[in-house]
Amino acid sequence: MKHLLCKTSLAVALLGMFGVASADTLLIQRVQQETANMPKRGATAAQVQARFGAPSQQLTPQGGQRRAWPTITRWVYPAFTVYFQHGHVIDAVANQATADEIGPKPAK
Repeated sequence: MKHLLCKTSLAVALLGMFGVASADTLLIQRVQQETANMPKRGATAAQVQARFGAPSQQLTPQGGQRRAWPTITRWVYPAFTVYFQHGHVIDAVANQATADEIGPKPAK
């Protein structure tokens, strides 16, 4: 009986770890697939707008209080958010697909 309980506990623990690992893999795969459909680093704001259309939100620029702190602008699209510095893309990040997904915080 004790041996059966030990085997059962081990099986449940392994299955639990497998579920977490497969969920992480799926999240990584989704982000890798969507990266191909996002603006590339160095593209201009005009190029992004020509390819992806107008963003659903253009957030207020942040930074710029000092010369060492450049102004960063964010454009939010349904699937991703684009970050600009001096009118050029510095990064594009996938938005959360669902409320349960662990990922970037939604834009305010």
